[in-house]
Amino acid sequence: MRLPPLIVRWLGRVPYRDAAGLQERLVEAIRAGRSPDHLLLLEHEPVVTLGRSSHAGNLLLSPTELAARGIEVHESGRGGDVTFHGPGQLVGYPVIGIREDRRDLHRYLRDLEEALIRTAASFGIEATRSPGRTGIWVGDEKLAAIGVRVSTGWIAWHGFALNVGSDLAGFETIVPCGIADKGVTSIARLTGSSPDLREVAASAARHVADVLGFEPFASGVTGEGLAIPPPSPLSSPPRRAP
Repeated sequence: MRLPPLIVRWLGRVPYRDAAGLQERLVEAIRAGRSPDHLLLLEHEPVVTLGRSSHAGNLLLSPTELAARGIEVHESGRGGDVTFHGPGQLVGYPVIGIREDRRDLHRYLRDLEEALIRTAASFGIEATRSPGRTGIWVGDEKLAAIGVRVSTGWIAWHGFALNVGSDLAGFETIVPCGIADKGVTSIARLTGSSPDLREVAASAARHVADVLGFEPFASGVTGEGLAIPPPSPLSSPPRRAP
């Protein structure tokens, strides 16, 4: 059976507000049947985002102090608490219509975790889940955060942030995801080398598509294409989350 298409777009470095606006437009287009499903891959200018479960105490600096450091603050409609995005971090926004046989938010979150665990494995990292917490971990340090929103018609948006580069100083301005007794880490810190962000994006695109049951197609827009690797025994067939 032919899998539905997933249009993969590499957008480079994008301000948070612009990426949020693009997602909103895609949500409406997908709901109206005017667009295929998309996976947006990018990095953000420095920004702290506040999820629906955010607590004021998890923001360690005032908006004025953050602005002095060049860090914006934005509320978002995703689930979860406070997190940081910045250069050297791969952000992925699957904007997709969840098919009727997969309409289980718990399953969707576990599927995104599975895709990120497979992406980490492709760089020699054994990441795991942490019971009761969303995201993927290496020991007591978080490698990737996940926060999603599901709108009318089961259109999912927002997504994940995978730490790639070694500079994690932005996380010192917050209590990441509201978890005070855990740290954060990155591919660079775990492996001693920092892969090109587009390389990580291409790997993530393949694994997200495989786990969610899509066939990925690189965007045909100039500059947005990625060399998406073929399926591997690790990623095919997709695993059903528990």
